[in-house]
Amino acid sequence: MKRYIKNIFPAAAMLLAVGMTSCTGDLDVTPIDPNLVLLDNSTVDNLFNKCYGNLGLAGNSGADGDCDIAGLDGGTTGLVRQMWNTNELTTDEAICRWGDEGISSFCFNSYDASHPMARGYYYRLYNGITLCNHYLDVASDFDAQKTAEVRFLRALQYYLAMDAFGNIPFLTTVSSEKAPQASRQEIFTFIEKELNEIEPLLADAKAKNSSDAMYGRADKAAAWFLLMRLYLNAEVYTGTAQWAKAAEYAQKIINSPYKLNTASVAPWSAYQMLFLGDNGESAASNECIFPVLGDGATTTSYGSFFFLMASCFSGDMYVDPTQPNTLPSSNGAWNGNHARPDLVKKFFPNNDAPNAESYNMTTAAGDDRALLWGKDRDLNCTTEEFTEGFSVAKFANFHSDKSAMHNSQFSDGDFFMFRVAEAYLTYAEATARQAGGAATAEGVKAINALRARAHATEKGGYSMDDILDEWSREFYFEGRRRVDLIRHGKFGGNTGYNWTWKGGVYGGRNFEAYRNVFAIPTTDLTANENLKQNEGY
Repeated sequence: MKRYIKNIFPAAAMLLAVGMTSCTGDLDVTPIDPNLVLLDNSTVDNLFNKCYGNLGLAGNSGADGDCDIAGLDGGTTGLVRQMWNTNELTTDEAICRWGDEGISSFCFNSYDASHPMARGYYYRLYNGITLCNHYLDVASDFDAQKTAEVRFLRALQYYLAMDAFGNIPFLTTVSSEKAPQASRQEIFTFIEKELNEIEPLLADAKAKNSSDAMYGRADKAAAWFLLMRLYLNAEVYTGTAQWAKAAEYAQKIINSPYKLNTASVAPWSAYQMLFLGDNGESAASNECIFPVLGDGATTTSYGSFFFLMASCFSGDMYVDPTQPNTLPSSNGAWNGNHARPDLVKKFFPNNDAPNAESYNMTTAAGDDRALLWGKDRDLNCTTEEFTEGFSVAKFANFHSDKSAMHNSQFSDGDFFMFRVAEAYLTYAEATARQAGGAATAEGVKAINALRARAHATEKGGYSMDDILDEWSREFYFEGRRRVDLIRHGKFGGNTGYNWTWKGGVYGGRNFEAYRNVFAIPTTDLTANENLKQNEGY
């Protein structure tokens, strides 16, 4: 299935052979002497694959193997998993019943500089940045396109680090020197410059599936997409809005060869096709600009697509009506993450959500995106218990073509980190902000294209609050909600926008504005005297 990502594992062994250590202190790695390895095309390819592998794998040996980050559990340090935890559990969409250290403080917005999962996310990102720096130190002259891709991967991880942690350590080479701290403005400028420089060197934008050699790798559209995200949130990061540029790059993506998936295969809607185990093989892949690859047989992980599915499922959620009493994985019912009532009310504003299976819930909502499981559930979420709150059946390992799962215990699905629908909502929001706060005629068309795909009623206009709600309906549980709430002024601070258990109170309360970014981990402050803690922590 994923021919490309299978090549990650030889790279990992080679990296260990040359002395790369885990990034457990601020970019604190053993300097790598390129003379220790005779670089040839095969070795460079292995290094290259490892740079991509950091996005989807904990370490060198699959889900149950070692972890690249010393002292932290491999399953919980997956990049997608901790990106999801930081951006979903802290918001109006998700809550978790698990008692793991750090979960409750995410759910109740009380995290601090010793938070173990925020620390895991931080080090996962810097592990990836260090891998990219190493490649660029020793192999940047081998292949111009691959070098551009590695620079993209580094820019992406610097973007995620800057978004989550504010002013962050910054180096573009592997060094024994302690990294200086860069401001958000400086990181913003670096990412913008990098993406503009590498864009001509990347492969042309082209929709792909897993049988294509370039599937899973960044092309020009990936660079446009990250620039689009950067500009959409520019006011948060730099104090200066750049709505026109956000709309410009959104339009480039909308006009690119990548397209919204509108193909469905019974019983799956076109929307749910995006989140099935064969999303890299079906028509859904045409919507994905940049996936994090997964495969139940060759690329196993507790930190990507499988986490998004298993953490949300319990043993009573038989979401495929054509396969009664069949779960999407024999190891995938963890009874953990579930929906806050506020998410359900995005689809049922009149508080009339039924206690129904997900395939009947979408009919009741009049929206294919309402992939919520209400059977034997209590909507109100008065406690953190799994059945106290509707479940989310969005990610499932079933194959739309009825082919067998590659492994009964893990998932085959790819996590669509960048998908075209984001450009539609970005265009609608950016142009609305330029027009005074209401969607323009073209913005209305963009939002209605998403609603039409979901068989939801199209509307004649959208306010900024409507657009924020539409972000949630389209992208809930995909690891971005915190970013949208902050941009709309409805996360930390005196916002007056509350949700269930916000700030640790059932009815919700405001929490401090400084929590719009997470703390630099204490372990890194101790290791690097150049770093200053974010205000408030």
